[in-house]
Amino acid sequence: MKKIVSLALAAAAVLSLTACGADKTASTSDASANAAAETMTITSLNGSKEEISLEVPSDPQRIAILDMASLDILDALGVGDRVVGTADTSLEYLQSYIGGDVANLGTIKEADLEAVMASEPDVIFIGGRLASSYDALSEIAPVVYLSVDTEVGVVESVRKNATTIASLFGMESKVDELMAGFDGRIEALSAFAKDKTAIIGMTTSGSYNVLGNDGRCSIIGREIGFQNIGIDANLDTSTHGNEASFEFIVDKNPDYIFVMDRDAAVGTDGAKLAQEIMENQLVMGTNAYKNGHIVYLSHPAVWYTAEGGITALDLMLSDLESTLLT
Repeated sequence: MKKIVSLALAAAAVLSLTACGADKTASTSDASANAAAETMTITSLNGSKEEISLEVPSDPQRIAILDMASLDILDALGVGDRVVGTADTSLEYLQSYIGGDVANLGTIKEADLEAVMASEPDVIFIGGRLASSYDALSEIAPVVYLSVDTEVGVVESVRKNATTIASLFGMESKVDELMAGFDGRIEALSAFAKDKTAIIGMTTSGSYNVLGNDGRCSIIGREIGFQNIGIDANLDTSTHGNEASFEFIVDKNPDYIFVMDRDAAVGTDGAKLAQEIMENQLVMGTNAYKNGHIVYLSHPAVWYTAEGGITALDLMLSDLESTLLT
């Protein structure tokens, strides 16, 4: 009888151990599943501006921002409270992220690596001006580098980048809501721009640099559709454009002249205002001036430092609508 009881107890022990082992295996599997769910893969750029697959934390809680367009999108998505550090900016609509508990991480051109590291971010966002710092920043946390693709267009670039950022938080469905209305506004401006010529450029250091459809302000010539006659299509104007003489502007005699004041955008001390530079005797002889068609973009800092954000896109289109459609 004792032997039978002992065998029964042994069998029970084996079953118990087996069950514990199963529970342990299940727990290990659950932990692995949870760990896998904590990361995701997105498409981003590397330091050479090439598309890559990047593993990032899903639902990141601590975000470092060195790109104003990305901060703009995060703000629009309603997750700005996760920003632990940001580059300095003069943009009015992003001032709530400057100072206070939000660490200063340098500028959009020069990151303070020590400050970035001290902020202990889960993920870091950068723009093109910090491409050369990509590897150094990647030593701290995954670096999401997004940009505007002028071939695709500004609106579609904003939509794509907003969707990428929203995917980190499972908020992709909100992007359509945020982008609502932009296509219609582009269509209205395009109808106005049909068959009209323009020179597009920016004032800087007392001169006027013409821009093509390959960089800043490209939305005017590419998506809105003004015929940009200010530059040879084969020339690279994506950074600061190419300096043009005022005689060149007179010779081209466009229907419209668009002016973005770079010095005002970056706060250059003692710089001439765009209007002082442009409204000289030569330019005043053009049809654009005579017809009141010199368009000074009202938010130069947005055009120059934040193109690619949702609020930025709204302000850029407003700059054009307020001059052209009213």
